[in-house]
Amino acid sequence: MNIDVNKVASLARIRLTDAESAELGPQLSNILSYIDKLQQVDTAGVDATAHPHDAAMPLRPDVVTNANRREALLSNAPNIDSGLFVVPKVIE
Repeated sequence: MNIDVNKVASLARIRLTDAESAELGPQLSNILSYIDKLQQVDTAGVDATAHPHDAAMPLRPDVVTNANRREALLSNAPNIDSGLFVVPKVIE
């Protein structure tokens, strides 16, 4: 398989030296040959899977674990109005 490594590098927007191009040419050919082998495998009776195992996320009970600490958190604020921080206007 004859691959133009410089064309692929240009499409990928990467710059290669001549030494890198010479080294990557045979590697890219080997990768594409392996892909051709994989495409020849008969997968007609095989269902598509997203994960090889039947994995599911364990669910936990939906309960509140943190108490309401609004007053404690706002206690150090210099200016509070209706449970909110009041800050100086920054847009004129």
